[in-house]
Amino acid sequence: MKFIGIIPARYSSSRFPGKPLAMIAGKTMIQRVYEQAKKALETVVVATDDVRIYEAVTAFGGKVVMTSTEHRSGTDRCREAYNKLGVKADVVINIQGDEPFIQPEMINALCACFPTDIATLVKPYTTSDKIADLLNPNNVKAVVSSESGKALYFSRSVVPYLRGIEESEWLSKHQYYKHIGMYAYSVDVLEQITSLPQSTLEKAESLEQLRWLENGYTIKVATTEYETIGIDTPEDLAQAIEYIQHIEK
Repeated sequence: MKFIGIIPARYSSSRFPGKPLAMIAGKTMIQRVYEQAKKALETVVVATDDVRIYEAVTAFGGKVVMTSTEHRSGTDRCREAYNKLGVKADVVINIQGDEPFIQPEMINALCACFPTDIATLVKPYTTSDKIADLLNPNNVKAVVSSESGKALYFSRSVVPYLRGIEESEWLSKHQYYKHIGMYAYSVDVLEQITSLPQSTLEKAESLEQLRWLENGYTIKVATTEYETIGIDTPEDLAQAIEYIQHIEK
C-alpha cells in the first residue's frame, strides 16, 4: 500500500499566532515535524493556508501545497491537499503540525493498521500516571474493544466509570487509554467523512472522530508507548526548547 503524510499547518491561532514558524533550537517547528515524518514516509507534504509558511517550507526543501483558509479541521485540509497533489495513494496520514517530537515508530504503527477505514493511536495509562491526568477533559480517553482492537468511543470524560470504586483506585482497576490525535485514512474514506455534516456527539464533545463512529466507519487503534509533546502556547514552546536542548546535548 502507498502512504502519504500530510501536515496541516495554519498560521492563525488564538493562543499562538504563527506557531508553525516558531523557532526551536535553530529550526522552525514545521521543519522539525516534517523531518521527523520523513524518517517513516517517502512522501510528506505540508498543507498550509499562509504564504509565510509556504515560503518557509520551500526554503528548507520541503514539499508544500496551499489550501483554503476556511477549513474547520486538519482532516478537511488533508483532503484538499491530497486532491491538489495529483498523485495516487491508498492512505493519507494526518500528522499534527505542532508536535515536533513525533516518532517514526508512531507513524509505522498507524500504517500497520491497514487495511481499515481509519486508524489512530492510543497510549495506555499506567498506575504511575496521576489520576488528575485521567480526569482532565483536555486528555481525550479512548474506549477500545479488547476483541477487535477497534475504537468504540472517545470522550473527554472518564469512560468507563467504575461504579463502587474510589477514583483514586481507577488506574489500578481498569486499563484506560489516552487518545493520541494522529489519524490515517483510506483515501476513499477521507473523501466521504469530510462531506458528512457534524453529528450530535461530535458537537457535544467537540471531537470530530465521533462523527465517523456515528456514521458507521471503523477506527482501528494502534498502541504506542510514546507521548507526544503538543505545542499550543508560548509557554509550551519554552518547555519544548528546554527539552530539545537536553536531548541534543
